[in-house]
Amino acid sequence: MQYNRLGTSGLQVSRFCIGTAFRSSLFSSDFDESGCVRTIHRALDLGVNFIDTANYYSYGRSEAVVGKAIVDRRDDIVLATKVFSQIKDNPGPNDHGLSRYHILREVDRSLQRLRTDHLDIYWLHGRDEATPIDETLRAMDDLVRSGKVRYIGACNFNAWQICEALWRSDALHTHAFACIQNQYSLLNRWEIEPELVPLSHKYGLGIVTYSPLAIGLLTGRFRRGQTPPAGTPWSDNAHYASLFDRMLDERNDAIVAALIDIGAAHSRTPSQVAVAWILEHPEISSVIMGPDTPAHVDDVLGAADWQLPTDARARLDELSAPIQPLKTA
Repeated sequence: MQYNRLGTSGLQVSRFCIGTAFRSSLFSSDFDESGCVRTIHRALDLGVNFIDTANYYSYGRSEAVVGKAIVDRRDDIVLATKVFSQIKDNPGPNDHGLSRYHILREVDRSLQRLRTDHLDIYWLHGRDEATPIDETLRAMDDLVRSGKVRYIGACNFNAWQICEALWRSDALHTHAFACIQNQYSLLNRWEIEPELVPLSHKYGLGIVTYSPLAIGLLTGRFRRGQTPPAGTPWSDNAHYASLFDRMLDERNDAIVAALIDIGAAHSRTPSQVAVAWILEHPEISSVIMGPDTPAHVDDVLGAADWQLPTDARARLDELSAPIQPLKTA
């Protein structure tokens, strides 16, 4: 396993981070806690030192599973969780958002579930337009100064929102974001490449990406015109099922076909090729994988020590290039 600095901070994180939403387990009626723990342990045993969760994932169940899995290994793990999203099915007025009230209450609940006295990274899980950014940043600064949090970061912010937060942190003399987290894959290059990558390079932010396989679409199991396999979000979840045909249009299906071809030529799985393409970008500090089983961990980590050939990267770059609008002047 290789490790990268998180932006210009001194923190070293593995190139792979284990995401613990556990879509096929946490939200099922026959929840398999032991299977989730085994999946986390498999990643740790293979050198992953970075775990990402959120208080929102199954309303705290994910954090509780992570806490159980790492109770004897906490000192060697970079542990991250998030705050912002609603925390129950019938939320009260203060059960979501980035107010001081919500942040300071939820951090203690997360620490209790995670069985730890501090978080290495505390993410803002989204932007709260109803709360002044100064209030949020001062609350996060208090957590860093108290020792409950080591670094702070932002998920799903766009470039101007990150820039505003950095500016306000400077003006308020508070701790600033050390990192950002956004979606990035061969099917979604537009979210970070045009503005977030250069902004992060300018201000020394680490970039952590999620959904590298686009919720399984880049594994090679899904093809245009075919029925999605049973037991997957694209077949079992009404929202994802409604998007399937649009997500696997002709252009994106060509990307999947290329992943299959490149993988076959180099004895790699399509998943490994898709993740290797992300790792070719030096601005990315870590890639969050979303395994549901130890076998999923083994598959993705098969890309850990493999470099994507130059011609293969060029082919994928061309097929997945964001479509630029024409300028008339």
